[in-house]
Amino acid sequence: MRHRKFLFHLHFDLNAFLPVDDFEFRTEQFLPYLESIFGLLFQLLQQVTECDTKMQVLHVISCVIERVHIQIRPYVGCLVQYLPLLWKQSEEHNMLRCAILTTLIHVVQGLGAESKNLYPFLLPIIQLSTDVSQPPHVYLLEDGLELWLVTLENSPGITPELLRIFQNMSALLELSSENVRTCFQIIKAYIYLSATEFFQNYAEGLCKSFCEMMKDITMEGQVQVLKVVEIALKVSPVLGSHMFQPLLPAVFRGIVDGERYPVVMSTYLGVIGRILLQNSSFFSSLLSQMAQEIHQEMDQLLGNVIEMWVDRMDNITQPERRKLSALALLSLLPSDNSVIQDKFCGIINICVEALHDVMTEDSETGSFRDCMLMTHFEEPKVTDDEEPATEQDKRKKLLALEDPVHSVSLQQFVYEKLKAQQTLMGDQGFQALMETVDTEIVRQLQEFLQGL
Repeated sequence: MRHRKFLFHLHFDLNAFLPVDDFEFRTEQFLPYLESIFGLLFQLLQQVTECDTKMQVLHVISCVIERVHIQIRPYVGCLVQYLPLLWKQSEEHNMLRCAILTTLIHVVQGLGAESKNLYPFLLPIIQLSTDVSQPPHVYLLEDGLELWLVTLENSPGITPELLRIFQNMSALLELSSENVRTCFQIIKAYIYLSATEFFQNYAEGLCKSFCEMMKDITMEGQVQVLKVVEIALKVSPVLGSHMFQPLLPAVFRGIVDGERYPVVMSTYLGVIGRILLQNSSFFSSLLSQMAQEIHQEMDQLLGNVIEMWVDRMDNITQPERRKLSALALLSLLPSDNSVIQDKFCGIINICVEALHDVMTEDSETGSFRDCMLMTHFEEPKVTDDEEPATEQDKRKKLLALEDPVHSVSLQQFVYEKLKAQQTLMGDQGFQALMETVDTEIVRQLQEFLQGL
């Protein structure tokens, strides 16, 4: 009877749990009571009958799970078993279903990779909530998209069922609603999760959707689309170039024409920089295609691109993209092409700027090292107050280990390319080439290359 009385008071005083949602909440102080409190909340959820009350209890449960993160794992089993029944019972109550979706978002985040065990229940819910042909999507779409995203971020690997849900995406992109940003995050999550299978199934349709969007989209929207392309190129330079080829001429033209919005220009240069550095044969074919379209010689067009790149380097604010630009333009060396040699001064200017961005000096030895280099993967240590790394976070770190931006020393790359150019031209020819560069830039370059 005392137990029932407690539940009765809890039913009408859920505000007592608001400290869980307080900024100064301390997880470690709460953990000793987690098992008993979570168990009582779950019992209350089962016993109350009013939809509003169930929604309030679910809100408190969500707050608790959000606060304790992975510490919830030993206690969440009963809730996971009950939610399918509650979902079925709430068929006529869309707001209660929204609350269930929110709870599932936190459950998936708490379970991490273990959330794959929920797929038989989870994936049909995501499918229904994000299907614009189904009436409930009006209420469920926003939370359904968020659940879709966290499911992908925490997935240890792709499954046919998880891949199949992407069939909903084409219609979602056509909506052009406020949820489009989450849609882009979902697309990126699929690329990180399994680029090859994802591209094989959906790249053609996705590229068509992007091409349509680019005809009538804000500058911010363009950047979001091209960031997806940039990630595709980072994950799979060859496959990404091929799959999004129809979008690339517009990017190339934007660079040649001197796109006036700095953020868009920075993204354009990031995309082309990836292709130039990691898929040079494709860059050559794209250059040839564009030269034919605008009736220019390939060398002349390449010169215009390099000149615009040098001129707009200040548009690029992210250190990673600045280093990428330097690596990409350096990859044109060694070369006996008169146009590339004519632009040599600008290429060296960009390299020295990027060296200033990424090189740190050892206070004891006075030598420089590239601070962007990553040599190995470490599992991050997580405290009780921090969110644990998702499976996607781990995928990104493993990808970074293979990314030239994080695996190639800019200092060493500059040295090797200049040495190769010197070998190609001979000492006298190379000296004449270096004399085209400002003496102060040469001095800074020599300082960075000391000891190599």
